[in-house]
Amino acid sequence: MPDHFYVYPAYLRRETPRTAGRRVPKASAPEEVSLTDLVAAAKSLGFQATAEEAKQYPRQFHRYEGRMKVTKKAGVTKTEFLRRVAAVLAQQAPTGGKR
Repeated sequence: MPDHFYVYPAYLRRETPRTAGRRVPKASAPEEVSLTDLVAAAKSLGFQATAEEAKQYPRQFHRYEGRMKVTKKAGVTKTEFLRRVAAVLAQQAPTGGKR
């Protein structure tokens, strides 16, 4: 089994429908997600994360947004990781925006 997993910004972006790859509830998904924000949020949670900028999400092959490579931690699933990152990004989001 690999010791890492990949996270694409589309997994967390509110505008991305579930059928196109969003993996967190719309209510907890941030409006905009950048690769830099993803890496910073993962590192703030204590994960080892690396940005891979020249990659694209296969479901959105026309957008080169990159992806994040995250080293796994025991007891934390990818889904749990994504929910934690979404919570961190929601705290960092400026107030007064659309919700």
